[in-house]
Amino acid sequence: MLNPSAPRHVQVLFLVFFAANLLHFVHNAEYIAFYPGMPSWLTREKVYLAWIAGVTVGLAGLLLSRTRLQVLGLALIATYGATGIDGLAHYTLALCSEHTLAANLTIWFEVLAGLVLLLVAAVAACRSAVSPRPAVR
Repeated sequence: MLNPSAPRHVQVLFLVFFAANLLHFVHNAEYIAFYPGMPSWLTREKVYLAWIAGVTVGLAGLLLSRTRLQVLGLALIATYGATGIDGLAHYTLALCSEHTLAANLTIWFEVLAGLVLLLVAAVAACRSAVSPRPAVR
């Protein structure tokens, strides 16, 4: 699949979160004028740049998990998942009822997918740290 060194279930969850994260950020960017309470300085372009910065962390994690730095790679993948929890910040700007159904769905899809990726990748990182792969000869 994406990475022969990362556990298959981490790869699948990475893809699910990637899709949820992308969907939420695209919705944010394209409908930024309709999101309640959004600051005026936050533009469509800045939303896409923020997405690129976040996904870079996840992709770096995938690349590193293919090396001898597998634990660090899995930790970065977990960190990428943790960024999805930030979607809840929308509710500090406006109540859930003030967002559209589509906004709420993209927020919660991203949050739940990110949380699951965070937990599973963190467990995989801990397991990998405790029982490292045998040395290659």
